[in-house]
Amino acid sequence: MSRDHSWKGNWKGRLYERVRERGYDSLTAFANARPAASLVALAEELGEDDVAGMQVLSELLAEAEQRKQTTRFVRDVLVRELSECLPNGWPAVLDDANRFKVAKAIGSWIADTPETHKERVRQVRTALLATPPPPGWRPLGPDDELLLTLLPDKEV
Repeated sequence: MSRDHSWKGNWKGRLYERVRERGYDSLTAFANARPAASLVALAEELGEDDVAGMQVLSELLAEAEQRKQTTRFVRDVLVRELSECLPNGWPAVLDDANRFKVAKAIGSWIADTPETHKERVRQVRTALLATPPPPGWRPLGPDDELLLTLLPDKEV
């Protein structure tokens, strides 16, 4: 059994060193090359025992805030949550099992959303549940047409 050393030492320095070792100048560029990978998958690729998904999330948000691209970050996190929880896309029928998967994806997304965007994200949740996307819809990145309609690039 492995031990988690992700919070020991200079974790930010370690995270960015791993990103540079893979040929990227930012964590965002690294993540953009893997648009549907979960935050945990990104962390495991950077260091299975010493990088955590929450660290990746935190630094992606920091980079997005610096670039004034927080709304795009919010969409990006939704894509990653949907990909993880609904790998076959949006369900055709929202029975109990599928409703749970959708709720898990959207609930995690809301939890990971910065306070500045919480109200807009809740509005998107309401819209998605009131008028579900077509069955099988699976956004492949934060610039998905439907996501851009629901959550356009207006910074809060």
